Amino acid sequence: MELTLRIFLGLVALICRAGGLNLLTKGAGYFLPNTTPPQRVLDNLVRFLSGIYFGLGFLMAWTVFRFHELTDLIYFIGIVVICSGLGRLYSRIKVGSAGKYFDFIMVFEIALGAGIVLLQYFRFG
Repeated sequence: MELTLRIFLGLVALICRAGGLNLLTKGAGYFLPNTTPPQRVLDNLVRFLSGIYFGLGFLMAWTVFRFHELTDLIYFIGIVVICSGLGRLYSRIKVGSAGKYFDFIMVFEIALGAGIVLLQYFRFG
Protein backbone atom coordinates (compact mmCIF):
# COMPACT_ATOMS: atom_id res chain seq x y z
CA MET A 1 0.00 0.00 0.00
CA GLU A 2 2.80 2.44 0.86
CA LEU A 3 4.63 1.58 -2.34
CA THR A 4 1.48 2.25 -4.37
CA LEU A 5 1.02 5.60 -2.62
CA ARG A 6 4.64 6.56 -3.34
CA ILE A 7 4.18 5.57 -6.99
CA PHE A 8 1.04 7.73 -7.21
CA LEU A 9 2.89 10.68 -5.68
CA GLY A 10 5.77 10.09 -8.07
CA LEU A 11 3.33 10.11 -10.99
CA VAL A 12 2.00 13.47 -9.83
CA ALA A 13 5.59 14.77 -9.62
CA LEU A 14 6.32 13.66 -13.18
CA ILE A 15 3.05 15.06 -14.50
CA CYS A 16 3.70 18.44 -12.84
CA ARG A 17 7.27 18.71 -14.05
CA ALA A 18 6.57 17.55 -17.62
CA GLY A 19 3.27 19.42 -18.00
CA GLY A 20 4.59 22.59 -16.40
CA LEU A 21 7.73 22.65 -18.54
CA ASN A 22 5.71 21.94 -21.69
CA LEU A 23 3.30 24.82 -21.06
CA LEU A 24 6.05 27.11 -19.81
CA THR A 25 8.00 26.77 -23.03
CA LYS A 26 4.98 26.89 -25.38
CA GLY A 27 3.01 29.76 -23.85
CA ALA A 28 -0.53 30.73 -24.77
CA GLY A 29 0.28 31.54 -28.40
CA TYR A 30 0.89 27.89 -29.20
CA PHE A 31 -2.80 27.15 -28.61
CA LEU A 32 -4.18 30.12 -30.56
CA PRO A 33 -4.64 30.41 -34.33
CA ASN A 34 -1.63 31.90 -36.15
CA THR A 35 -3.77 34.85 -37.22
CA THR A 36 -4.41 35.87 -33.60
CA PRO A 37 -2.15 38.73 -32.46
CA PRO A 38 -0.01 38.06 -29.35
CA GLN A 39 -2.15 37.95 -26.23
CA ARG A 40 0.33 39.35 -23.71
CA VAL A 41 -1.85 39.12 -20.60
CA LEU A 42 -3.02 35.60 -21.43
CA ASP A 43 0.54 34.47 -22.20
CA ASN A 44 1.78 36.02 -18.96
CA LEU A 45 -0.88 34.19 -16.96
CA VAL A 46 -0.32 30.86 -18.74
CA ARG A 47 3.43 30.99 -18.14
CA PHE A 48 2.94 32.12 -14.53
CA LEU A 49 0.57 29.24 -13.78
CA SER A 50 2.75 26.75 -15.65
CA GLY A 51 5.71 27.92 -13.56
CA ILE A 52 3.72 27.12 -10.44
CA TYR A 53 2.74 23.78 -11.96
CA PHE A 54 6.39 23.00 -12.78
CA GLY A 55 7.53 24.08 -9.31
CA LEU A 56 4.92 21.89 -7.69
CA GLY A 57 6.71 18.95 -9.28
CA PHE A 58 9.70 19.66 -7.03
CA LEU A 59 7.43 19.66 -3.96
CA MET A 60 5.95 16.38 -5.10
CA ALA A 61 9.40 14.82 -5.59
CA TRP A 62 10.37 16.04 -2.10
CA THR A 63 7.20 14.39 -0.78
CA VAL A 64 8.14 11.06 -2.32
CA PHE A 65 11.56 11.16 -0.65
CA ARG A 66 10.22 12.39 2.74
CA PHE A 67 7.22 10.10 2.59
CA HIS A 68 7.60 8.55 6.06
CA GLU A 69 7.85 11.96 7.75
CA LEU A 70 4.60 13.27 6.27
CA THR A 71 1.00 12.65 7.19
CA ASP A 72 -1.54 15.42 6.64
CA LEU A 73 0.29 16.99 3.70
CA ILE A 74 -0.42 13.92 1.59
CA TYR A 75 -4.18 14.41 2.08
CA PHE A 76 -3.86 17.97 0.80
CA ILE A 77 -1.87 16.80 -2.22
CA GLY A 78 -4.66 14.36 -3.05
CA ILE A 79 -7.21 17.16 -2.74
CA VAL A 80 -5.15 19.41 -5.05
CA VAL A 81 -5.04 16.65 -7.67
CA ILE A 82 -8.81 16.12 -7.36
CA CYS A 83 -9.37 19.88 -7.76
CA SER A 84 -7.29 19.90 -10.94
CA GLY A 85 -9.57 17.24 -12.42
CA LEU A 86 -12.65 19.10 -11.20
CA GLY A 87 -11.33 22.24 -12.91
CA ARG A 88 -11.25 20.31 -16.16
CA LEU A 89 -14.76 19.05 -15.49
CA TYR A 90 -15.98 22.61 -14.93
CA SER A 91 -14.34 23.67 -18.19
CA ARG A 92 -16.05 20.78 -19.96
CA ILE A 93 -19.42 21.85 -18.54
CA LYS A 94 -18.91 25.54 -19.41
CA VAL A 95 -17.34 25.35 -22.89
CA GLY A 96 -17.52 21.70 -23.95
CA SER A 97 -15.03 18.88 -24.22
CA ALA A 98 -11.48 19.64 -25.33
CA GLY A 99 -11.30 16.11 -26.75
CA LYS A 100 -11.03 12.51 -25.62
CA TYR A 101 -7.45 12.92 -24.42
CA PHE A 102 -8.37 15.74 -22.04
CA ASP A 103 -11.48 13.90 -20.88
CA PHE A 104 -9.26 10.92 -20.04
CA ILE A 105 -6.84 13.19 -18.16
CA MET A 106 -9.77 14.67 -16.22
CA VAL A 107 -10.98 11.25 -15.07
CA PHE A 108 -7.40 10.14 -14.36
CA GLU A 109 -6.71 13.20 -12.17
CA ILE A 110 -9.88 12.75 -10.14
CA ALA A 111 -9.20 9.02 -9.68
CA LEU A 112 -5.51 9.57 -8.89
CA GLY A 113 -6.33 12.22 -6.28
CA ALA A 114 -9.00 10.03 -4.71
CA GLY A 115 -6.53 7.13 -4.69
CA ILE A 116 -3.94 9.25 -2.87
CA VAL A 117 -6.46 10.32 -0.24
CA LEU A 118 -7.78 6.79 0.28
CA LEU A 119 -4.36 5.16 0.42
CA GLN A 120 -3.19 7.76 2.93
CA TYR A 121 -6.32 7.15 5.03
CA PHE A 122 -5.78 3.39 5.08
CA ARG A 123 -2.08 3.87 5.73
CA PHE A 124 -2.90 5.26 9.18
CA GLY A 125 -6.41 3.80 9.62
